[in-house]
This record gives sequence, structure tokens and C-alpha cells, in this order.
Amino acid sequence: MPKRFRYAAMALLVVVALSLAWHLGKPLPVPQSTLVKHSYNTALTAAHDGKPGAARLLYQQLARTDLSAVRQASLLAELANYPSPKALKLAKAALAGNEPLVRHAAIDCIVQLVSQAQRSLLLGPLLSDNDLEIRFHAARALLNLYPDDLGLYFAELEKVLDQYVTALQAKPDDADSQLELAQVQMHNEAWSAADTALQRARTLQPENLDLVPIQVRLLESQHQPDRARQVLGDQLLRHPDSAFLQSQLGQWLLRNGAPEYALLALTRAVELEPDNQDYRYDLAVALHGLDQVEAAQRQLDEMLRRQPANHKARLLLISYWKETGQLQNVQILLAELEQQNPDDPALQLAQ
Repeated sequence: MPKRFRYAAMALLVVVALSLAWHLGKPLPVPQSTLVKHSYNTALTAAHDGKPGAARLLYQQLARTDLSAVRQASLLAELANYPSPKALKLAKAALAGNEPLVRHAAIDCIVQLVSQAQRSLLLGPLLSDNDLEIRFHAARALLNLYPDDLGLYFAELEKVLDQYVTALQAKPDDADSQLELAQVQMHNEAWSAADTALQRARTLQPENLDLVPIQVRLLESQHQPDRARQVLGDQLLRHPDSAFLQSQLGQWLLRNGAPEYALLALTRAVELEPDNQDYRYDLAVALHGLDQVEAAQRQLDEMLRRQPANHKARLLLISYWKETGQLQNVQILLAELEQQNPDDPALQLAQ
């Protein structure tokens, strides 16, 4: 090989080697799917933990068009803690989508985001939706509204509830369906039909404690408070460490004019399940009702320590701090809220 060609070949090999070394030394690009997953996970975690900027991250993710239905539903489950015009717009968009899972999640979100009157305006049109399950879900969401709140949707709701009853009656071997049927029949004041459905559910799942509050409410609706108390008492003797039953006992005692005794049951429920935010919230409200404001504040403060994103607890604690004139604590809670969600309507009301 002539010398000049040998030199040229050697130079080419050097160039190729250097190029290969440069490419091998470069960091690999992060796949787009990994970036998307990271941003979704970041937003979901921030929203769940009430981190600063959580609302904006949540809104950004919900505005995307490439998320799976499961991920959209997970984000919508957090959205209720971050109310704003933007949040409502996103929930309404999800409500009008094509994915059943997302639409169901949007219904649950809207129930928490808006007042009862607004709920009927937003969910009422779904009573004539093409998807039967969406119609039924909307009916459940509107079930306990007053006729004045339902307005023009009152008759349509009754029509859908009739369809719902027929569908539930067709599932006599499904305990959950029979429990749901009992509650709808109670709404219809069809006491005998409600009792029949409840008895069928008990036959299918005799140890299902979800039966207990439904039976208690049914007996109360029929003006049988002594039997209702007996049902609760018998179940508590069998399940003394059930936080659920302790909570139900507390609620029953509150309804029947024994708030001091209710506190014992509600406190016991929290002791048994300290991470259950509903039980702690109910205890705080009951304490406040007995003018034990400081104790109520402590319960709500503990709720926010465990769950900083809990919007309902934050607003109630702000109200209780205002009552006792502790405005510095109010400002701290509002500042944290502004960091989480600067578009929260509660911030405007506080000014």
C-alpha cells in the first residue's frame, strides 16, 4: 500500500475511534416515558402530601391528553383538596370525556368541589347520559339533595332511581347490590322493601358491618329508636374494638341528644384508628359542639400534621382559630394554603 494511503487510513481510524469514544462518553438521553412518569408521580405525591405548588402541578398533569384512565382518576381523587375555577374546569372536562373510569372519578370529585345546588346543575344532565352506569352514579350523587336543590332534575332523578332499583333487584345474590337497594328504598320511603333487601344482604354476608348503620337508620326512620340502640349495642358486644361501630355509636348518640356520651365513642374510634381522618374530623366537630374548642383545635391540628392537603380540615381549623382570636395561627394556615394553591377561593374570602 502506498505510504500516503496508509497515512490516510490511519487518520480515518483515529477519527472513528475518537467519535466512538465521544458517543460512548455522552450520558444516555432520558426516555420521554420516564420523564412523563416522573412528572406524574411528582404531581401526585405533591398533591397527596400538600406540598407547596401542589395545585399547579396537579392542574398541569390533568390538562395532559396522554395520561391513562387510571392515572387521570388518581389525580382527580386528589383534586377536591385544591378547589379553584381551574380545578372545576378540569373536573367538568373529565366529566365530558369518553373514559368511564375517569368520568366516575370526576363525579366523585365534583361532589366535593361544589355546593349542593351547583352539584345538581353539573351532574343533573348526566341523568340522561347514554351510559347506564354513569346515570346510576349521578343518581347516587344526587340522592340526598332537597327537591329545591334538584330543581328541574327532580323528575329525571326519580326516573333513574326506578331504573336503578330494577337493576339492583336483578342481583339478589350480590350483597353490595342489596345494601345499595336498601338505601335507595329508604330514600323512596319503601320501608318494607328496604328491610327485605337488608335481610337478603345479611343472609349473604352476616358479618358485614356495613349493614349496621343502614339497619339503624331504617329503624329510626320507622320511629323505633329502642330497637336501633339494641342493634348497635349487640354489634358492639360482638365487636368491641371496631372503630367503625364506635363511630356509628357516636353519631347515633349525637342524633339522639347525648353528645357527652357520644364523645366517648368518637374518641374511642380515633384511638382504634388514629389515621382515619373522618373519625378525627367527626370528633373535632363534636368537641366544638360542646364548647371544647381547644380540644377540637388539637384534633384538627393533628389531622393537618398527618394529612396537610386536607382542605376541609384546614378551613374548619381556620374558623376555630378565628373564634378564639388566635389570628397568628390563622395567618400561618392561610400562608400554607396559598403555597399549596394560590387560586383557592378561601384566600379571597379571608382578605
